[in-house]
Amino acid sequence: MTHPLDGKVALVTGSSSGIGEAIARRFAGHGAKVVVNSHRSVEAGERIAAALPDALYVQADVADEADGRRLVEAAVERYGRLDVLVNNAGTTKRIPHEDLAAVDLDLWHTILDTNLIGPWLLSRTAVPALREAGGCIVNVSSIAGVRPTGSSIPYAVSKAGLNHLTRLLAAVLGPEVRVNAVAPGLVDTPWTADEGWDGVRRWVEGVAPLRRSATPDDVADVVIALATSGYVTGEVVVVDGGLTLRT
Repeated sequence: MTHPLDGKVALVTGSSSGIGEAIARRFAGHGAKVVVNSHRSVEAGERIAAALPDALYVQADVADEADGRRLVEAAVERYGRLDVLVNNAGTTKRIPHEDLAAVDLDLWHTILDTNLIGPWLLSRTAVPALREAGGCIVNVSSIAGVRPTGSSIPYAVSKAGLNHLTRLLAAVLGPEVRVNAVAPGLVDTPWTADEGWDGVRRWVEGVAPLRRSATPDDVADVVIALATSGYVTGEVVVVDGGLTLRT
């Protein structure tokens, strides 16, 4: 039986590892042509694209407007269309929220440019192709944009902004383009593999009803669902094992 994504084209930013890699592989597994992207991890991105059928790797910094335009244009030039944009690329720095002095303006700009301005620029650039295809945007947010938590205050603010951007775009881009977001809790990725996250992981395992942190595939499941749910738009779907029910 043909999957709804078979033959479609999906651009997944920040897809050289972790959540983005899982999303890219899942799209490819359902028959989609995938554009893999990273800013710095070029070899990893090229390796993933080479392992997927008819995939394309494009190195680009989503926070750079010219790079973002080149990324979208490369997808359309290669495949002739764009059906799904997944704004997954993100960055952060772990800073206790009470340590206000540790957050300088450079950090604010770095995090906001990648986590919020980048998705805005890419979405705006991709809209004509997405409208033509009747496609969609899926933003990868965080429960830090829903609750006062997260690795740092700038990170949490960037994800709260991304959630609102999701709703605002959904309101103006329908009916041709749907826009949704997925908001994971703690996810087991290379970023959270170091010992500094062990305490957070144990806390999640003790508090969340499902008693574990998420895997990248858990998040990919919901991204695929949002990409194929034709009557859902403007939603921010929390994927946290029920953690926010108890916090």
